[in-house]
Amino acid sequence: MDYQKRISWLAISISVYASLWGCSLAPSATDAADSNLRGKLTINGSSTLKPLVGQIAERFKIQNPQVKIKIKTKSSSEGLADTAEEKVDIAMVSRALLPSEKKEFQDFTIAREGVGIIVHEDNPIDSLSYEDILNIYTGRIDNWQEFGGTNNTIRVINKTQKNSTQELFLDYFQLDNAQIEANAVSQSNQQKIEIIASNPDAIGYVSIGIAEYHIAHGVPIKLLSIDGIKPTMAAVQDGSFPISRPLNLVTNTEPSGLTKEFIEFARSEKVHDLIKAENFAPIK
Repeated sequence: MDYQKRISWLAISISVYASLWGCSLAPSATDAADSNLRGKLTINGSSTLKPLVGQIAERFKIQNPQVKIKIKTKSSSEGLADTAEEKVDIAMVSRALLPSEKKEFQDFTIAREGVGIIVHEDNPIDSLSYEDILNIYTGRIDNWQEFGGTNNTIRVINKTQKNSTQELFLDYFQLDNAQIEANAVSQSNQQKIEIIASNPDAIGYVSIGIAEYHIAHGVPIKLLSIDGIKPTMAAVQDGSFPISRPLNLVTNTEPSGLTKEFIEFARSEKVHDLIKAENFAPIK
């Protein structure tokens, strides 16, 4: 099957895949059983977490129809500030808490996010170090031959707009987006994958979950190991892959009542399908 046919087939697969996930919010007869839970929860914080927490909240409300949940989006830091001042019940925080914050807050990881480096499957390079990637993205090294590859110019593909994968990549390498020397820009993970799949000299970063899905469906890309660590969702899940972070729900005291019930629900297997659909790794 040639690449264009594979892309067409993949687009159909993704559509079916999305349709199946779209139906996943509907409760079963068992799940829809009467609940004694009632009340209102307010949540604020990371925009990275809002889509996932929003879907979890919808499923929770289906099972607990007398519960209302209001979700706002600002930032992890503002979510923590509002929680400390008891303006909201729960903060969404898309990073690990600082040691000083751990003394003040209770954090509960609901998923992990990982970002991997991808190249064309014909690229002979299988692994790069932290310094290698930093040198490539800042333009200090621009030829694959420097890493034992072909004598060709490296084409860096960056993103035009800020999102969670870009944020995690930049944070890990301690870069500003303006420091990246890009040869081309993409609007989405999908577009970036298509560019790299058609260019043996290109390199880019995407969600590991998205990359694994495309590789499994025959798209000619591969994920590079970083400092010898393979980029798999299993490595993201156990925290061993370096470009990864926890996605947390945070309270200012030990949660109880409705807050506790919601956090336990968000950490349960009942929402693993929603977590995977967002290309995050469920907690073990």
